[in-house]
Amino acid sequence: MSRYNDIDIQRWREYGDIYTDSLWIIEKRDNSGAHSGHYHGNFIPQIPHQLLTRYTKSGDWVLDPFMGSGTTLIEAQRMNRNSIGIELQRDVAVEAYRRIITEKKENITSKIIVGDSRSVDLEKELQGLGIKKVQFVILHPPYWDIVKFSEDANDLSNSKNLNDFLDSFSAIIDNTTKHLEKGRYCAVVIGDKYSNSQITPLGFYCMNLFMRKNFILKAILIKNFEETKGKSNKHAIWRYRALNSDFYVFKHEYIIVFKKQ
Repeated sequence: MSRYNDIDIQRWREYGDIYTDSLWIIEKRDNSGAHSGHYHGNFIPQIPHQLLTRYTKSGDWVLDPFMGSGTTLIEAQRMNRNSIGIELQRDVAVEAYRRIITEKKENITSKIIVGDSRSVDLEKELQGLGIKKVQFVILHPPYWDIVKFSEDANDLSNSKNLNDFLDSFSAIIDNTTKHLEKGRYCAVVIGDKYSNSQITPLGFYCMNLFMRKNFILKAILIKNFEETKGKSNKHAIWRYRALNSDFYVFKHEYIIVFKKQ
């Protein structure tokens, strides 16, 4: 048995539902139970489910510095993992809490912190929970200013320019992954930006931040998605736009996995 997941490798043929390829084609999101796709910008529950299956064990602690609607925390408690979510907007955190507790499990903790992930005193929070480290960190930041999530100047979606965004994200990496247990894993879920007739490769910029901080790059996964709120039932018009101009329609985002040395 692995020290970082519950997979019994002797029974590997039984794990047909675990992705092992680098291209993830997911037809539709899981909206069961407390999961909801109403919050613009949240990711599909299958992403944390697959990552927690591969990189955590029952009873481990998972940290999500961009909690949003609580997708990671909901999935974590379903899988008997403890979790901590940090959310900048209080109203978003309150709404997420109301749904998370509908699936509350005994002996499993789902802790919500309202604050800025760059400056939250996580050491104090972990001490209050009686733990020293977390075993997995999953980061799903705003894709810079593609979607504006709030009026808060500390919101990464309000970053004035690319360097401002990367500096803020770098500070969040530092403040959160320092509490990640050595030898364990973290992942960033990020897409690129297309504007002014050019691509800004946010995924690779963010990947380089982790590598400069001496994380080991373990995987670059591509998640294919068919429907977004902006493209729902508009395949024909987007195909026309792509043919009429010199671009390709975005249907992917990256899931980049790292290991802490």
